Amino acid sequence: MERYKEIERSIIKKYRKDIWSKFVKAVIEYDLISENDKIMVCISGGKDSFLLAKCMEELQKHGKFPFEVHYVCMNPGYNEANLELIKDNAKTMNIDLEIFESDIFDIVSTVEKSPCYLCARMRRGCLYKKAQELGCNKIALGHHFDDVIETTLLSMFYGAEIKTMMPKLHSENFEGLELIRPLHMVKEEDIISWAKTNNLKFLNCACRFTEKSAKNEEESKRLVMKNLVKKMRKDNPNVDYNIYKSLDNVNLNCVIGTKTDGEYTSFLDKYDK
Repeated sequence: MERYKEIERSIIKKYRKDIWSKFVKAVIEYDLISENDKIMVCISGGKDSFLLAKCMEELQKHGKFPFEVHYVCMNPGYNEANLELIKDNAKTMNIDLEIFESDIFDIVSTVEKSPCYLCARMRRGCLYKKAQELGCNKIALGHHFDDVIETTLLSMFYGAEIKTMMPKLHSENFEGLELIRPLHMVKEEDIISWAKTNNLKFLNCACRFTEKSAKNEEESKRLVMKNLVKKMRKDNPNVDYNIYKSLDNVNLNCVIGTKTDGEYTSFLDKYDK
């Protein structure tokens, strides 16, 4: 059996419960994909986005309705070794990957304040523009369950608000485009296990700045959240699931204030009514 077929088989056989079923559940529960959608899957070079690509391929084969997928990787200025690793993995996994160039790393290298924030915004803008060029109506990213939990805690601890990484959202600046996260329910430990089982090596961090220096502030904070959840899981094995589920079970009768579209509402507004 060709290697890419073994990789595909592992998703729907060995990892059917931990990856495939959770992927399909998120797609159905959050209504992420519709008939005749044209979806651009963004591959960064990491394990998550490559797994997403294979899951999308399997869904095309075994799904109940047709939809179109384009697999795209934006090269913001990766070094040659990292770029070759991405190409090799795409070939090994039989993914028809289009790589397009940008000069984001060169531009960001001239900025001293918040280069990571600027880089993230520019990456997102380039991907949305590429999706428009391809005529796509949706962009799929490889964020997983742990990303959702860590983002939620980061918002609480450092942003003083409760918000999470949504399974889908409409673009504010690119009309007609929607961002979806089909791996929303898939845990990172299972993605790591899948990669190891198939002897696959992916990019971890290919940023030009973190290659030469300590992790940036955002990554450091996220690592703190990851370690915190890991520590709490020793006392309560379901703590990460409980955090995830709590965002789908908000009791507004016990919340001091909420914001909708930027407009704040206090519990006092209805307290005596």
